[in-house]
Amino acid sequence: MTPATRQEYAALPARVREDGWQRQVEFLFERLAVSWTVAGVTYSKQKELLARYRMAGEEERGTVRAALRAHLAENFPDLEAP
Repeated sequence: MTPATRQEYAALPARVREDGWQRQVEFLFERLAVSWTVAGVTYSKQKELLARYRMAGEEERGTVRAALRAHLAENFPDLEAP
């Protein structure tokens, strides 16, 4: 991620803890996800990816969060994972 993206992520509002946490996950997903295959269907366009994420169930969102946390830990250890 670029330094500007990192700053934007760090500045996300934490109005409500849950809302802020969800926004952090969505923010990272928007910027880091390149493609996602669900039930044999591959989503690779940014709008499709975000739309699919927004309609994901709790289990799918948990899988995405785990992948984001692992990616951040490996590539951006200075950022706090949601």
